[in-house]
Amino acid sequence: MSEKRLHTEWNTFTLVSLGALVAIQLILTRFLAINIGGFGRIQLGTVAVIMAGIWFGPLGGALTGFTADILGCLLQGYAPNPMLTVAAMLWGVIPVLFLISAKAKKRMRVLFLCIGVVLSSVCCTLILTTAGLVLFLGYSLPAILPTRVTQFFLTAPIYCLLVNLLYFSPVTSYISRTQQTRLARKQSTAQ
Repeated sequence: MSEKRLHTEWNTFTLVSLGALVAIQLILTRFLAINIGGFGRIQLGTVAVIMAGIWFGPLGGALTGFTADILGCLLQGYAPNPMLTVAAMLWGVIPVLFLISAKAKKRMRVLFLCIGVVLSSVCCTLILTTAGLVLFLGYSLPAILPTRVTQFFLTAPIYCLLVNLLYFSPVTSYISRTQQTRLARKQSTAQ
């Protein structure tokens, strides 16, 4: 992972890929989720937002999280909660920043990626989403906190495992090669 991952290269491939990741996020979050206690949800859609950030930069990840959250609210017929929207965006930003700081060794990338995912989970699941439920929807913090903590402990390890499996899969190298080819073509056309 290099500094170039901080920059999102906007082209048709990127837009179509981010759109597909938004669709995957919506399906995994809105339709294939398991509700726990009324205040928490076990879902895997967050992995799509994290991978959008890893594959297409933090801006691509934030845009994927934002779009998926707004569309999900529209699909389910409720108003967007600003704190939940910010949390959805941060899922696509925080893990990428940790991954970029990792050295070239695979072990370090796995470790830093897991640290980024766990920190995102603390920030987004435990802090921002819980605060959004309390401040905007009027839930009682003592009532929802046990469910939110349970959700954190159930989902964080699953997210770490899935994100690492996808990051070290052939999909990542395919996306990287495709982006490099498009960038090289763009540079040769500009000269």
